[in-house]
Amino acid sequence: MTIEESAFRGRMPARPGDLAVERHGIGPVPESNRYGKAARLFTVWFAPNLTMTGVFSGTVGVSLGLDFWTAFTAMVLGTVVGAIPAAYLGTWGSQTGTGQLPLSRLAFGRGVALPGIMQWLSSVAWDALIGLFGGEALAQLLGWPFWLGALVILLLQGVVGVFGYEALHQVQTVMTFVLGAAFVVLSVQLLSGVPLPVQGSAHGADRLGAFVLTSTIALSLAISWAPYASDFSRYLPRATSRPRMFGYSLLGMVLSFAWVQALGLWGAKLFTDQTAAGVHGLLGGGALGAFGLLAIAAAAVCSNAMNDYSGSLALQTAGIRVPRPLAAAVAAVLGFLLVLWLHAEDTTLRFQNLLLFVGYWIPGFVGIVLVDARLRAKARRGTPIDVEAEFGRPQPWWPACVAFVVAFAAAVPFMDTTLFVGPVAAALHGADFAYYVAFLVSVVVYVPLRLLVRGGGRAEAAEPVAVVPGAGG
Repeated sequence: MTIEESAFRGRMPARPGDLAVERHGIGPVPESNRYGKAARLFTVWFAPNLTMTGVFSGTVGVSLGLDFWTAFTAMVLGTVVGAIPAAYLGTWGSQTGTGQLPLSRLAFGRGVALPGIMQWLSSVAWDALIGLFGGEALAQLLGWPFWLGALVILLLQGVVGVFGYEALHQVQTVMTFVLGAAFVVLSVQLLSGVPLPVQGSAHGADRLGAFVLTSTIALSLAISWAPYASDFSRYLPRATSRPRMFGYSLLGMVLSFAWVQALGLWGAKLFTDQTAAGVHGLLGGGALGAFGLLAIAAAAVCSNAMNDYSGSLALQTAGIRVPRPLAAAVAAVLGFLLVLWLHAEDTTLRFQNLLLFVGYWIPGFVGIVLVDARLRAKARRGTPIDVEAEFGRPQPWWPACVAFVVAFAAAVPFMDTTLFVGPVAAALHGADFAYYVAFLVSVVVYVPLRLLVRGGGRAEAAEPVAVVPGAGG
């Protein structure tokens, strides 16, 4: 094996509980190395969303002037819309043995570096968005300065991300019960001591605009998993039921997000910039309060480890020849620097802006890979996908990249953040339709370009993507 090949290939876990460091990178996982059942996807998509990031995003609906039930309806709607493509893309893992960004080379060709870098940067941003609350909780629990609490969180998540796929699944299984218990306690305390915010201050068109923006924020959380989706199913056997994979993934995402966002809405007056302090106070301090803070810190570790893992695959996909464990560690380090910036000042505004901006590129990406997959399936006429053969027939880079850029540009007038409000969003009283516009435009632009360069799905000569030496794994 050459030095180049060793950067993308290496040891793979062989069974549940195999916790040796996974050195295997973006090469497809051969069928002989597949294991596990679809039910694992519930815990891997449930536990990482039980974070204070979801709780904090839930407070936005009330801050925009909505009453609890209106804001909750908006958030559930946005969550379902965002979770459906993420859950569907996750079913591709068992069919191809390939992570989501590596698989997108089929649509983007050498242009995969564009979404690859975007995804890597997004994973670093998510490290900060989630690590912010984990660091705050650990610092308050142990009496440390914030920077030290954040540093420990980022170090712990980096370790899990370095160990890789199986370690992540094992951690999420345990955390499903630990964090579930913590959030049950938090829910009981809210129900017994905090009045439901049943009145809202927004009316008329402003209320509708707030509803749409609240829904979009929830959508951005759920769909942010889409570029990660098959990373955590690529070791499942090909024979694994795709409907079961989809169902477990969708249920895990929707239940967890709906739960934490409902808590944020209910306790919006408590969960301000000092979210950890709000939890500690709500639980009455003492041992119970300490347990709540420890749970927040643990939640940040298990969620961010997934960001570091997928970020490492994205960096390799972009053509950076660095071993996967090292790439995961680098993402954690950069996330630490960003979390210090988030915490410095104007946390609420910086949080909301970063949350929206890290996701605006994703709908366009989803539209492009869905179209490409559909046309390839049509060309195969029902035969199972042979991923090695498909990697030998990549697309030219420009159709997908053109559609990707055009989709993002078309979404700009519909964006609503505190840094920038597009003219359409302003005219619609703050309603943010950017995610929907980006998806639709990506499909409308990509389909004719894709058909033009591939003759309606027929194979043509194209230069193979030289991103993965020995793509057969």
